[in-house]
Amino acid sequence: MQLVILAAGMGSRFGGLKQMEKMDEAGNFLLDYSVYDAKRAGFDSVIFIIKKEFFEAFRDSIGKRVEKLIKVEYAFQQLDDLPKGFKVPEGREKPWGTAHAIYAARDLIKEDFIIINGDDFYGRETYEVAYKYLASLPKGSEGKYANVAFKVSNTMTENGAVKRGVAFQKDGYLTKLVESSIERKGDKIIASPLDGSEPFEVKENDLVSMNLFAFNKDLIKKLEEKFPLWLKENINVPKSEFLIPTVVDELVHEGKATLKLLETSSVWFGVTYKEDKPGVVKALKDLVDKGVYKKGLY
Repeated sequence: MQLVILAAGMGSRFGGLKQMEKMDEAGNFLLDYSVYDAKRAGFDSVIFIIKKEFFEAFRDSIGKRVEKLIKVEYAFQQLDDLPKGFKVPEGREKPWGTAHAIYAARDLIKEDFIIINGDDFYGRETYEVAYKYLASLPKGSEGKYANVAFKVSNTMTENGAVKRGVAFQKDGYLTKLVESSIERKGDKIIASPLDGSEPFEVKENDLVSMNLFAFNKDLIKKLEEKFPLWLKENINVPKSEFLIPTVVDELVHEGKATLKLLETSSVWFGVTYKEDKPGVVKALKDLVDKGVYKKGLY
């Protein structure tokens, strides 16, 4: 099974390429921990989706280190990587979104796979849950997707709002995923949907998506079908994005896929804001001190 890491984004709020920020005394990045945990869970290759202009710096600082542990491949998310008949509109600078990032790796994805964000720490258990689910499926399964969801209280930062997909479910399967900006306001946690609809309260133990999805390889075919349709409607909308949660939600409602909601008790942490870094460094050190990770990792 393959691990696909979405690492093409520049962290505008963080103030730099946050995937390449050293997070422990040994000089490891959050990405190192993600690959390490995925390898321990059973994944045997990783695809980094990055911007082409960062390839050499990324390979030299991360790729060469993790390739000692696991097979490494690279895909480049580029604005002009569009289906035949489409071209980048004048003035477009914003990337096409997370579903387009996976589309960029279409020639490398050969097996069932999971996707993760490059700037999030998910915890060892999360990868084990995802691997166990995919391994339990009959060979050649299609449309049997899953999301490893976190309790919202385990995904917050003290330094501002975070973007999360609020998960609604029935009998363990996702019925709706509402992409929202989530923030503590007084003694409440308020989700403000990114589509502009009415804000609503979420409880501490309500589940949210951290963009860790488990997919069968047939998703690539579905993306190749949906991307041109999306472009026809959105190509001239400057900030529009072809997002994987939206695609999955559509497939579920069209009856073309199911999305199993898998719960993890892991605590997320990451560098959404520059002010988050000291807390992440401390959290990793605590895990090393407890023996969850060995010092130096590799």
